[in-house]
Amino acid sequence: ALTVRFITRRFIGDYDPTLEMIYRHVAVIDGEMVHFEILDTAGQEEDSLQIEEKIKWGDGFAVVYSVTDRCSFDEVMRLCFLINHLHSSPKRSGGAEQPPVVIVGNKKDLQFDRMVSTEDGENLSKALKLPFYEIS
Repeated sequence: ALTVRFITRRFIGDYDPTLEMIYRHVAVIDGEMVHFEILDTAGQEEDSLQIEEKIKWGDGFAVVYSVTDRCSFDEVMRLCFLINHLHSSPKRSGGAEQPPVVIVGNKKDLQFDRMVSTEDGENLSKALKLPFYEIS
C-alpha cells in the first residue's frame, strides 16, 4: 500500500499484501526527472539467498515495519545489517559507498493496536544512524 500510495498519490485499501511486485515510476525531484524501479517485497518469508539477491539489486532502501507487529520491527536490524554488509563487500562495483536507507514505521494511525512505540523506532534509528519516519 505504501508503494502504491507513492506512485498514485492515492490510498488503495484493497490489494494483495503478499504479492511481490516491481513498480516503475517517473517523478521530478529537485527539478530532475528520476526513474524509479521499486521492488516491493511485501515482507515475504524467504531464504537468505533470495533476500541477498534482492538487496544486491537495490540502490536505496526503505525498511518498513508495522507499528502493530513487533516481529516486523525485530527484522529491521537484521535487514539493515544485511544491506550494509552486502553493499560494502569488495565484490560490489563502486566500492564502499553505502546506499541510502531509511527506517519507516507504518500504520501510525492504528494507535490502539500499537505494539512498537515511536520511542522504540527512534532509538533503533539512532543506534543504526539512519533516518526514521512514522507514517500512515
